[in-house]
Amino acid sequence: MTTTAPSTPAVQLLEVSPEYAGQRIDNFLLARLKGVPKTLIYRILRKGEVRVNKGRIKPEYKLQAGDIVRVPPVRVPERDEPVPLAQGLLQRLEASIVFEDKALIVINKPCGIAVHGGSGLTYGVIEAFRQLRPDCKELELVHRLDRDTSGLLMIAKKRSMLRHLHTALRGDGIDKRYMALVRGNWAASIKQVRAPLGKSNLRSGERMVEVDEEEGKESVTVFKVLRRFGDFATLIEAKPITGRTHQIRVHTLHAGHCIAGDTKYGDDDFSKEIRDLGGKRLFLHAYMLTVPLPDGGELKLQAPVDEMWAKTVERLSAPI
Repeated sequence: MTTTAPSTPAVQLLEVSPEYAGQRIDNFLLARLKGVPKTLIYRILRKGEVRVNKGRIKPEYKLQAGDIVRVPPVRVPERDEPVPLAQGLLQRLEASIVFEDKALIVINKPCGIAVHGGSGLTYGVIEAFRQLRPDCKELELVHRLDRDTSGLLMIAKKRSMLRHLHTALRGDGIDKRYMALVRGNWAASIKQVRAPLGKSNLRSGERMVEVDEEEGKESVTVFKVLRRFGDFATLIEAKPITGRTHQIRVHTLHAGHCIAGDTKYGDDDFSKEIRDLGGKRLFLHAYMLTVPLPDGGELKLQAPVDEMWAKTVERLSAPI
């Protein structure tokens, strides 16, 4: 029996076509180097191994039509050799679809599933949907949710829809609402948190987001109380006006009310009390989405919380 050795990776020179103008170089590479760990892509960017028009660029560089991108040799799996995912996971994600047409999929992402592979994960939602929809060659995430956040997540099936939704996201055309269960009695007077956010690295290497008045990026979240559970907890709605990493989690903490089950920014005692009621998850859920469609129409969707969330809230409201 003879075996065929994998082809030796070679330098790639990619010319940027007009439809990719304005896309960040890191996202451009993530879409083209399927199966290459995200950490490796950022490493070759940091080391200057990726060149645009023969010059070094930063990960946030935005491409222009006609740019020539030099990609160093990296081992990319063949298109027909994706890591096969468990049927149970694929069936669960297929069942999570709340909307699908020829250009867009919207799912109610379960808590605990990452949106993409990387950082030690071999798969995420997007890798799973590339196996579920093998004929859709342009599948891309429109936006992201944290691994432990559940709720509405958009996946574009066509490049034209991806561009349309990215434009809408930049222009505040998409209305996203989240539900969060937070510690304490949220004051009705707290209707908005405006606090600039910056990233920092802990000694462990873990990335944290914190309020940084001097160098942070402008960040705004609008809040509304949905339900109170005495002085113990409050169910709130959060509408992020800007889209920073961990924005809702850090803004609720800044307001003095961390989210239940948040291992990064939360309160261990509060989270333990919620766990004792059966709530073994992060209580942040993207439950409502309003999206402008290319034809001028509008898509309005809502996603229910999972059984664990629903039963925990039910126990919270039960008389003692």
